[in-house]
This record gives sequence, C-alpha cells and structure tokens, in this order.
Amino acid sequence: MAIDKHAPIGIIDSGVGGISVWAEIVRQLPFESVVYWADSAHCPYGGRTQEEIIRLVRPGVETLIRAGVKLIVIACNTATTAAIATLRAEWPQLPFVGLEPAVKPAARATRSGIVGVLGTAYTVHSEMFRRTAEKYASGVQIIATAGNGLVELVESGREETPEAERLLRQYIEPMLTAGADQLVLACTHFPLLRATIRRVIGPRSVAVIDPAPAIARHTADLLREHNLLTDRTTPGERRFMSSGTPADTERLRQQAQRYENTTWQQNDR
Repeated sequence: MAIDKHAPIGIIDSGVGGISVWAEIVRQLPFESVVYWADSAHCPYGGRTQEEIIRLVRPGVETLIRAGVKLIVIACNTATTAAIATLRAEWPQLPFVGLEPAVKPAARATRSGIVGVLGTAYTVHSEMFRRTAEKYASGVQIIATAGNGLVELVESGREETPEAERLLRQYIEPMLTAGADQLVLACTHFPLLRATIRRVIGPRSVAVIDPAPAIARHTADLLREHNLLTDRTTPGERRFMSSGTPADTERLRQQAQRYENTTWQQNDR
C-alpha cells in the first residue's frame, strides 16, 4: 500500500527527551505534520532489559501507525539500541530513523584526543556503543559515563536545579579533568540540560555535541529518498500523545512550545 506523502512524521521517546529532536525536525521541516508519542507511564528506559524495552516500544509504534504516520523517528538512544532492529523486521514497509551516539563527529573534531560521552546505562554499556566507538574513534580515548538520575530530573522539570548541577558535575568533571574537549550527549533528555551543562563546563573550550540536527537532516533525506516529502507550503500540524496521564501529555506540549523556536546546534562551544 502506498504511503501518503502528506501523512505526518512520527516521533517516539520514553518521555519528554525526544522534544530536543522534535524541535529540530520542526525547524528543518516546518511544513511536515508531526505526531509525538511518549511512553511517560514507563519512563525511564535506561535501566531496563532489552526485552522490556522492545515490549514497551511496540505499543507506541502501533499507536503512531494508527495515527497514519509515514516514517517513525526513534528519538531515544536506549530504544534505538535495544529495539530498532526488531521494529524494522516487524514493520518492513515503514521507514525508521534511529539514533546512535555522535562519536564519529566528536572523534573527528577532537584536538586533545579525548572524548566524553554521557548517556544512559543501557546505551553506554551496549554492544552497539562498543562497536560504534571501535569503528569511528580508533586512537581516541572515549570516557563513557552513565548519567543515572538525569532523565528523572528532566521528566520532573528540574533541569536547572542545584541537584541537576550536582549530578552533572559528578559525571562531567572527571571527563574535563582528563582533558576531554568534546562532550557527546547520548540521550535525548540531556540537551534539555544544556544550560546547566554549560555552567558546569564554564569557560573551558569544550564542544557539546547534540545529534538532533543530524537526525533531522537524515529524516529529510530519507523522506526525499522515498518520495515522501510533503509539498504543502503551510505549517504542519503538531500532535502529542502519551501512555501516561493527560498532565503528561500537556507537559509534552509545554516543553515543545518552549523549544520550538530554539536553534539546536550540533556543536555548542
């Protein structure tokens, strides 16, 4: 069955973190409609098993398919690592865009030869991450740290609290002390901590690498490849859904409104 090029793009995440990707897709593809689904009832994913994550992501994919989407962006490093191969096998007719830690651009850009990676425990301990680092960062020291507790802070709207700064200092300071000049954010929740991260880094010359701009470009390329780019010239519709409460869904809308006009830079120096 042919896919309608005017159908919406679907975005799925464990919670509000994927709004960092949503904002960049909306900025780069303003005429596309977008449906965002968050598994707010089961967030976070980082400490779960692969089987659990696959089981939790499937209903979100099914919800987006019922909403008529033409492509799904898995705006979650953990869900991509755990589930995207299964999802592509189960829905071969539907294009999927996944995330992987932006180790490649960081390894190319580093001057010190040391790259810090801040992700969930599932991502930084995964075989996919190990293979990515081996493939793209030969000769570069990778310091990968699990940012335990950070997703929960973002989900509860505490991105700029003393607690968030304390945790971020605990995770990032050892990377900076070791000489890291690139910090890869390997969880889509973490760009929402950007202001606090910059306070932790201070005046040091460290690039903060967020994959959202590259993910949006790849989404556009994939739509173009499949002849699915809309030719509308009016802004697309924005819809939000959640497995949680109506308050969770409203929080998604509020976070999206906050970041819709933010230009997310891949390298924030």
